Amino acid sequence: MTGPWVLKTALRSVVGNVTSALKRTGGVCSSETVRKMSRQADHLERTATVVRQEALYSARVCSITNESDTVKRLKLEVPHPDFSFRAGQWVDFFISGMEKVGGFSVCSSPGLLQRKGVIELAVKYTKHPPAHWIHTKCKVDSRVAVRVGGEFCFDPSPSDPVMDLLLVAGGVGINPLYSILMHAADLLKQPHGYTPGHTHLCYSAKNTRELLFKDSIIEICHEFPDKLSCNFHVSQQDSEIEQELQPYTTSGRISEEVLRRHVDPERTLCYLCGPPPMIECVCTYLQQLGLPENKILFEKWW
Repeated sequence: MTGPWVLKTALRSVVGNVTSALKRTGGVCSSETVRKMSRQADHLERTATVVRQEALYSARVCSITNESDTVKRLKLEVPHPDFSFRAGQWVDFFISGMEKVGGFSVCSSPGLLQRKGVIELAVKYTKHPPAHWIHTKCKVDSRVAVRVGGEFCFDPSPSDPVMDLLLVAGGVGINPLYSILMHAADLLKQPHGYTPGHTHLCYSAKNTRELLFKDSIIEICHEFPDKLSCNFHVSQQDSEIEQELQPYTTSGRISEEVLRRHVDPERTLCYLCGPPPMIECVCTYLQQLGLPENKILFEKWW
């Protein structure tokens, strides 16, 4: 086969009127084309100037689990060999018959796609149509379409200088940072290529029930105790912190003093994702600690 097969029946059933444009372009739909079709799609408008891939790919929902009381975790099978993403990126999420287009960060690592042909999304319940559909109508074997976008990513080359990573997450802002954490772990398992320095995750949520991926985070930190570490912060905990989480969890927000322990202006690269007020606060702390602006990377659009 010489070209993308994203125009097969599954994609036609998902994308609706987008399909005709895909047919005309041989499987590639430009950002401008999609924006014209979906003027009401706030995610596309917010990210109109952000770099994204051009091709749409058919995906099948192969698993749905409850990551928390308010977050569904989707596993999507994306079988096309040309599909790829970098740790930290998001996908435009197209649903059949729906004008609104979702925008969800990939929470799995690129390595999982390479090994099993799947990506994972963790989507919090809202009344925004794509998220609401995922929580109320999405089923195993549902067909959707995805397109990768975003410049917030960790994708080092083997020749890049070794950097320590500081990952600072608030709420569902953990999604791209969990992808980066798992990618760092995958790199540590490879005998050749880039080997990251120390990676530390600071993760804040209202309570321990809303700490997504907490068991997997602790497990991977135990697997690489000299290279990976984490601490959790809960701001509105209304019960005793679970015993297994107590060594990692502090009541209160992420403070400048907490960040100080993990910032070396010469070798730290910080990835930050969360609510805008948190981003502004943490950026101020990091700059006060001497971390240059070009070493503080964060998502503005969300």
